[in-house]
Amino acid sequence: MSLELEQEDLYEQFERVIATEDKLQIRDFLNQQNISDVAELINEYPDFEAQIIANMAIHRAASVFKILDFSAQKTVIRELPPFKTAELLNELPADDRTDFLEELPKEVIRDLIKLLDPEERKITLSLLGYPEDSVGRLMTPDYVYVYAHYTVEEVFATIRKFAKNSETVDVLYVINEKEELIDDIRIRDVILAAPDKQISELIDGRVIALNVNDDQEYASQVFKMNNRVALPVTDENNVLLGIVTIDDMLWVANEEYSEDMQKIGGTEALDEPYLDIPLLKLIRKRVGWLIVLFIGEMFTATAMGYFENEIAKATVLALFVPLIISSGGNSGSQASTLIIQAMALGEITLSEWWRVMRRELVSGFLLGCILGLIGFLRIVAWHSFAPGLYGEHYIMIGLTVGFSLIGVVLWGSLSGSMLPMLLKKLGADPATSSAPFVATLVDVTGLVIYFSVAYMMLEGLLL
Repeated sequence: MSLELEQEDLYEQFERVIATEDKLQIRDFLNQQNISDVAELINEYPDFEAQIIANMAIHRAASVFKILDFSAQKTVIRELPPFKTAELLNELPADDRTDFLEELPKEVIRDLIKLLDPEERKITLSLLGYPEDSVGRLMTPDYVYVYAHYTVEEVFATIRKFAKNSETVDVLYVINEKEELIDDIRIRDVILAAPDKQISELIDGRVIALNVNDDQEYASQVFKMNNRVALPVTDENNVLLGIVTIDDMLWVANEEYSEDMQKIGGTEALDEPYLDIPLLKLIRKRVGWLIVLFIGEMFTATAMGYFENEIAKATVLALFVPLIISSGGNSGSQASTLIIQAMALGEITLSEWWRVMRRELVSGFLLGCILGLIGFLRIVAWHSFAPGLYGEHYIMIGLTVGFSLIGVVLWGSLSGSMLPMLLKKLGADPATSSAPFVATLVDVTGLVIYFSVAYMMLEGLLL
């Protein structure tokens, strides 16, 4: 059975069950479904969001809630009765609860925190106290720790006693009496060891840990480079505070990707789903860059005005202005997108700027030669079909366009590749060197290159 048919069958079953209004039957049906399927039902039937969550076992409801979009989460919390909201928030893992709360207005956060149990409230306030986008906001205090002098048998006793509420037991954390992190150890190594063997004999001291104030994007890179499912989080004194798991990193990577794509498109990061963001806020997010780009394009008119005499003497040059500036803008946009992605993935660093420039010099020149040849052949071919269209000096005009394309495409490639690295060096987000911004920059400089080449090539002929 295909996925589409399975979903249709799921939807039909849900509609039949919900129509009965039998809470026990609805609860049984929802508790038998996969977590992801229940999330699909919530997305497909937004009018029943809160009802679906309210009729599930609380631990399953929490598992569904944490994978919903933020807009759906807000709706569920708004429509649930207070006692059910309290039950749900207390059941959520501390890191997922903090991730949800930090997106809400401060007055709403205060009201919801009051619903938490004292211990959960303390943990949540502690996590919310860390800087935004820091690892501290992601970590969970639910983990299993052991001491180096424990035997394997004592470790298993600890796991049975404390692992029920732990985020993961794939990795155990070894600390000393001062709660300082000594090492981490995989559960597989413990299982394969003799019962009387001490943990100190199993550890190797090659622990990789995150600092509580580390940036979340940096943490994502550490996970990727070290192939871990969880990493410990410590403070400046190496005291173990919590752990961060791979599922949190996947959410971070997804959010960073969405933000970068929006910035590359020439807008500020929306921080909310497109259809949920208020219209005026959406306009504010977009208008800033549009004004900057509009002002930038004004310099194109200025450049055209500066070469007004040349255009008046050889109006044929104006025919190729869109061709020239669009080719430069396209090459710049390509280069900036490739470099921004490579930097985000950790494929290149600032220290490799010369290697990047060298590659773009070669590739920009070759790409320019290809486009320049096509431009030249196009002018020659059109002259064959329509003699006199470009005048008697059509060969020189073709060469002018061809050499201009080489220069403009080369300049676009260099600008698009170096600008993200320059912004990174200055501490700014490389994604802000968006494709429209690079295209606007190259438009202006492309005109200067074009008319400068035209003046050198056509002086004494048309100019």
